[in-house]
Amino acid sequence: MEDALGKQPLEVAPVPRDGNTFMVTHRLVLSIAVPMTLAYLTTPLLGITDTAVVGQFGDAALLGGLAAGAIVFDLVFATFNFLRSGTTGLVAQAYGRGDGRAEQAWFWRAFAISIGIGVVLALVGPAIAWIGALFIDGGPAVTEAMKSYVIIRLICAPFALANYAILGYVLGRGEGMLGLFLQILLNGANIALSIWLGLVLGWGLEGVAWGTVWAELIASIVGLSIVLKRFGKLPRLPLSELLDRIALRRMIAVNRDIMIRSFVLLFAFALFARQGAQLGTLTLAANAVLMNFFLVAGYFLDGFATAAEQLAGRAVGAGQRKAFADSVRLSSFWGFALSGLVAAVVLIFGDQLVAFITTAADVREQASAYLPWAALTAVSGVLAFQMDGVYIGATWSRDMRNMMLLSFVLYVAALFGLTALYGNTGLWAALHVFLIARGLSLTAILPFRMRETFASAPFPPEERR
Repeated sequence: MEDALGKQPLEVAPVPRDGNTFMVTHRLVLSIAVPMTLAYLTTPLLGITDTAVVGQFGDAALLGGLAAGAIVFDLVFATFNFLRSGTTGLVAQAYGRGDGRAEQAWFWRAFAISIGIGVVLALVGPAIAWIGALFIDGGPAVTEAMKSYVIIRLICAPFALANYAILGYVLGRGEGMLGLFLQILLNGANIALSIWLGLVLGWGLEGVAWGTVWAELIASIVGLSIVLKRFGKLPRLPLSELLDRIALRRMIAVNRDIMIRSFVLLFAFALFARQGAQLGTLTLAANAVLMNFFLVAGYFLDGFATAAEQLAGRAVGAGQRKAFADSVRLSSFWGFALSGLVAAVVLIFGDQLVAFITTAADVREQASAYLPWAALTAVSGVLAFQMDGVYIGATWSRDMRNMMLLSFVLYVAALFGLTALYGNTGLWAALHVFLIARGLSLTAILPFRMRETFASAPFPPEERR
């Protein structure tokens, strides 16, 4: 079926409804969201630990190299986050249908792509480090430290991307506690190894980088062993099934759209930072401090977005319209509740938190003036987080991409228009416009997609070609 909003997948094979009915409850949502929220919150500890370890050597160039290298590394790997989210949606739909063969097939396709991309990234690590050095332009000492850090860390690319596929499979089945275990194992091993190699053995920045490499390897071995043990109870899949052209084209289409969406999102935040820099160094510094509150709120909201991914995908796979609607309603309810709590905490304790982050009096004063704008990003952004989760789970990736592009156009207009009129207040207002536009645009077309997807229930959607 095709309408004004664009093509969306339709079913290629009938799937029986009986035996796949399930109810979405508050408890079910929380059973996925709470463990994954805790898992995501362990991520910032890595940056803190790495900075603390390198900081013990008293070399500003090493700290600069770490910061610059982390930016390059994060940009590269954010590009391939679709290997996690895309796998979650596809596995969740197969899980909803009760199709263990399809779950296994989607995992192996994602795993093979992960290894292939990872090997390429590891091989071109020196080139990526060189490009990053040109972009950062941080001086000879910083550049040398950054190159060393990036090249070593990219050695773990095959393992890191394999962990994306493993986590995507686990979350697609709604196994939040297993996902939490794998993330704690990964981040815990990373922290411990970074301290041991970087500080105890005195390897410094290179020790921190090697700690990440070994942690990714350990997590991938443990995660893959769990998956293999599970698949050992199922019939082995022939290579021809794994290389099914229609399935591969569907995975590529979904992943492509998610990647475009991620690129646009990264560029939007880069524009925010750039415009802040145009308003002066003080404004840039204050905004950088305040953006930490939005990023931390994002870690909380990601847990409920993950629940929306799994439950929406599972409902589509099972052909259960009510379960789908309940997954949207309940995950959004908890998302708004949590975002309101986060906003309240930032509003009440924000000045103390700002003082903890920076000792510069002028930066504190500037950040305090715009604190309410930063605090309320959690509320204005919650619907965007939740709808992204719903659309990823349902594999409506084309709509998610298109609404991101539409919202970005509105954001750019607001960014330049409001900033010219109101300075930094206008800049923060533009960010809210972007977040709200993303959430509302996806919510607006949700009824159309639901009618299309569940019109021929019991069948979930697949790509018609």
